[in-house]
Amino acid sequence: MPKEHALKVLVIGSGGREHALCWKLAQSPEVKALYAAPGNPGIAQIAKCLEISDFLAAAESIDADLTIVGPEAPLASGIVDRFREKHRAIVGPTAAAARIESSKAFAKNFMVEAGIPTARFITVDTIESARLEARRFGYPVVLKADGLAAGKGVVIAKSRIDAEEAIPGLLSPGARLVIEEFLQGEEASFIALTDGSHIVPLEPTQDHKAIFDDDRGPNTGGMGAYCDGRIITAAQHREVMERVMHPAVDAMRRAGQPFTGFLYAGLILTGQGIKVLEFNARLGDPETQVLMHRMRSDFVPFLRAAAKGELKGENLEWHTDSSVCVVMAAAGYPGSVRSGDPIAGIAEVDRGVVFHAGTKLVNNVLKTAGGRVLGLTASGSDLGSAIQETYRQVEKIHFEGMQYRRDIGRKGLRRW
Repeated sequence: MPKEHALKVLVIGSGGREHALCWKLAQSPEVKALYAAPGNPGIAQIAKCLEISDFLAAAESIDADLTIVGPEAPLASGIVDRFREKHRAIVGPTAAAARIESSKAFAKNFMVEAGIPTARFITVDTIESARLEARRFGYPVVLKADGLAAGKGVVIAKSRIDAEEAIPGLLSPGARLVIEEFLQGEEASFIALTDGSHIVPLEPTQDHKAIFDDDRGPNTGGMGAYCDGRIITAAQHREVMERVMHPAVDAMRRAGQPFTGFLYAGLILTGQGIKVLEFNARLGDPETQVLMHRMRSDFVPFLRAAAKGELKGENLEWHTDSSVCVVMAAAGYPGSVRSGDPIAGIAEVDRGVVFHAGTKLVNNVLKTAGGRVLGLTASGSDLGSAIQETYRQVEKIHFEGMQYRRDIGRKGLRRW
């Protein structure tokens, strides 16, 4: 892929995903200057953080050559549309294309129209109809809020009581609720970079959504992830590309709303084949942490090509090691969280990378400032050693009320 030196690159966002992106981009010889808006204390160690709430103004203030959007909210609100109106290179989908994430109802209908395998579903707009349809599906049943919910808008109701308790909180006035059949199987995250026509797949990963070990408790934005070559087989990889990724990108282009940027398919591997649970319009968090840690290629040429509509002919290269990320969350997460607790031990970490998510500096003291606080990511020659090394490093870090899962990657060990 041809090189273009001396780029000024801007990353939009302030979480662990954006810290991992900046960490990877900072290694590129093509990057002359790296910026983040708004960034976080970890990002500030490798990039200049801009305290400008208008992201287009931030890009214009530094005359950015390339902008990469991390979170879903700016995409849903049309940040890519505004950048393109000003002829500024940006990686991400338009607001219309981002509906594949911002509206669960749109996404489910889109999958059916594009012939993409997914769970049987129905969309409702009243509490009464939601209760009725949930009973018709039987339990367990999956309830999905229609809009953006930071990864926490899905409830698996195991009983009628669970459903009736969850429905009012998921179905706000004037909104819709997606009710779908519960599918049994192992989940995987499959993310690809696309320019609207060509697709470059990233390595499959596996996220851990529930707050507690063994997938117990309420869903979170993600408590950890791992990247390992055994998550799906070569045949399953081809199936995902042929039955999910290409049909999705092709259908969006035919509809006059080409999808550009990161297309994330949340998969479930069922006894009847691979099905799509959801689409996201951006990189996952904490999937990005393990992907960036394991990626061998310089990522910048691929991002630049995607923004220019020139993504073709090459695939990313990956280290053979496995990578694991364990998220350390604040007390109370995923509910009301406590902030302001001092964080100790980061300086003791001697392997891997500590990616900041919800942190702040107060009088030069690092403190908690969000639900997911840190994500420690480390690698090993195989998944077992990667898990062992990651947890060895996690034990060096402490803040009051710190909680984390102790089984990240355990499912992958069953494939050995």
